[in-house]
Parts: sequence; C-alpha cells; structure tokens
Amino acid sequence: MAGPATVERGARQEEPSGPPLVRRLGGPRRFRMMIIIVLTVLLLGGGTVWVLYGSPWTRVERVEVSGTDVLTPDQVREAAAVPVGSALVSVDTGAIAARLRARLPRIDTVDVVRSWPHGIGLKVTERQPVLLIGKGSNFVEVDDEGVRFATISRTPKNVPLLEMAVSARSGGSGAASLRRFGEDRLVREAVEVAGDIPDAVAQKTRALKVRSYDDISLELADGRTVAWGSADQGALKARTLGALMKASPAARHFDVSAPTAPASSGS
Repeated sequence: MAGPATVERGARQEEPSGPPLVRRLGGPRRFRMMIIIVLTVLLLGGGTVWVLYGSPWTRVERVEVSGTDVLTPDQVREAAAVPVGSALVSVDTGAIAARLRARLPRIDTVDVVRSWPHGIGLKVTERQPVLLIGKGSNFVEVDDEGVRFATISRTPKNVPLLEMAVSARSGGSGAASLRRFGEDRLVREAVEVAGDIPDAVAQKTRALKVRSYDDISLELADGRTVAWGSADQGALKARTLGALMKASPAARHFDVSAPTAPASSGS
C-alpha cells in the first residue's frame, strides 16, 4: 500500500503548477495580438530600411549651392564630388565638407545638409581678403586670420597691399623682429592692424608697410601716411586717428604709435 501511494504523490509533484501557458499570457486573443504587433514592427522596420537605402524615392538627384561670391556653383559642385544616385541617408556629409575645404581654400566654412527626399545643400561662406601680398605679377589674398587662400591677377577694390620692408639681411630692429617672430607672425600683426583701421581710412589705404614688429605704417591713396606702430591698442589708435584727422585735415603725416600722445605734421 505504501509503494503506490508514494509513486502517485511523486507524479503529482512533477505536474507544472499554475494555469496553462496561454492562459498565463492573457489568453489566446492577447497572444495573437502580441504576434501581430511583433510582425508589424518587423515589417515597418524592414520597409523603412528599404525606403532609405534601397528605394529610388530617397536617392540624391540634385546638389544645390548657395553663398558663393567669387567661386561659381559649378566649381563648388565639382570639388564636393557628391555621389549623385546614392541613397541620401548614406551620404557622408563630413567627407564632403572636408573635400571642399581642401580643394577650395577660398571656402572658410561650409554647411552640408540633406534636403529630403532628393537633394544635398551646400551653404558656403567664402574667405574675405583684408590684405594682399605681391607674388610676381600676381597677388596672394590674406584673410582676417592670416590665411593665404588664393592667388589672383587683379587686385580687388579697397584691399591694401602688404609691403614687408624687412629682411634678415637688413639689420637693425627689422631683422631682429624677423628672427624673433618670423614672417608669419609679422603678417598676422599686419592683418590685425588692417582690421582696426577706421572704415573711412581703410577705404583710402593703399598699402601697409611692415618694417618691424612695432613699426607698421599706412600709406593712403592721396599720399598721406600714418605711423601705427605695433598692433597693440588697435581700437584706441583707430579712435585717436579719426580725431586727429578731423583736427588736422591738412596734415600729411599722422603718428598714433603712442595713442595717448598722437602727432601730425606737414601740410
């Protein structure tokens, strides 16, 4: 009697406890709903991937360029080398921007944007010259960061010529400045001065002459000259020069190298 009872008790212990699986999941209706939701998500996901990567509906068909001045839109498109016909979502916008900056140094900044469903937009900002450096019969344009970005044959309007009247062989303070700072630093100092010149004077400035780090002067188109000194205290020197020119309109030479003690001479 003890044997069968023991077996029966053990068999009952092996039976799964609780309601059936389907009932625990909420019944057949809820189980079917879960299957439908999973299948829908998979179908939507697969469809989205196909639309973005495989369909003809979202492929690059046009490249639009804006913001150009000296450059032409065709030059920008050629340098950008946008993969027309590729899936729009797969286009590497960072690589396009890098190509443009490398191939067209005139470009300062560029914003590459996707224009759904078929376009790539290239929003370009060109560098603007503040100085020119003579190079044979041509001129090198220099922007407000001291970047030499383009060589041109004709000078743009109201951009002064930079004259480096200093060399390692010249001796004196000029040679010492060149050895200490280097030519690039002296060019940047001249660029800073060009950015501080009052607008009314800048329009008449024909050249900036650099003799040393603290001996930079302006030559105006009408023959007048301005001793500016170093690039330090540029804003104060600009205000002082404006006031000095108003006070001495017939003067031919102005000195604002020490802006708290300016001077003018000649008539």
